[in-house]
Amino acid sequence: MTVFARQGDPRRSMDLLWGRPDAAPPGSGPAPRPGPRPGLSVEAIVDAAIAVADTEGMAALSMRAVGERLGRTAMALYTYVPGKAELVDLMYDRALAELPPSYEVSAGWRAALEAWADDSWAFYLRHPWVLQVSQARPVLGPNEYGALEALLGVLAATGLDARGVRRAVATLSGVVRGAAQTVAESRRAVRATGLTEEQWWHGRTEALLRAAPGFAGRFPHVAWLDAEGASDVREAAEAAGAASYLERAAREAFEGGLEIVLDGIEAAIARLTPPA
Repeated sequence: MTVFARQGDPRRSMDLLWGRPDAAPPGSGPAPRPGPRPGLSVEAIVDAAIAVADTEGMAALSMRAVGERLGRTAMALYTYVPGKAELVDLMYDRALAELPPSYEVSAGWRAALEAWADDSWAFYLRHPWVLQVSQARPVLGPNEYGALEALLGVLAATGLDARGVRRAVATLSGVVRGAAQTVAESRRAVRATGLTEEQWWHGRTEALLRAAPGFAGRFPHVAWLDAEGASDVREAAEAAGAASYLERAAREAFEGGLEIVLDGIEAAIARLTPPA
């Protein structure tokens, strides 16, 4: 399930994201009933929505589900947030506020990027629904820009030009998001199918070997990679406490992919450095 941000009223979303005082103009929702509304605010609604997505997944998110968590009807929320589309924007940007606003580069840009990657990995596993919000259309909220600014602050210390920085941002983000996506989908698959990863692979592997007895000869490189890489993945990620083989493989891909990207950044820096 992929969610595209910015599907609601762009002006209302921007006002709510950036905290404009006129973010809730008259007529934007049903008139509130007389009397106090303890605990109900845009912030409380967004926090409740994040809790729903964290515990039940993005598919379970609805104005009704958020209202129930707050002990209110869905209609009561529309005074504060116009609809689910705007709510997703607010959730995404609010969650990103958990990430550090900057990274210290005194120990070198490489160490800072490793810290950024570890923080991003942990963030995605805390909020796997964030990975379902497409990057094709950014939310354009303050915390989204803040997260980007933190990464750019580290890359600025490398001396790369703007083109190199853009490439590094895209590649680093792809490595971290891709590996975290594998873990998130692995966990979601267990809940959706009722089968553990080991149970699924055991049944499929037996069936595959029976249906394709000459598999290794037909696909020698696949067989080689599986035989040579399985022990490496197992050893490398067992130390990280991953719960399943696929999670271990994703963690190994994260760490190994990050190392390759950082080596590539070093090579790009070297090409920009004039010879002595």
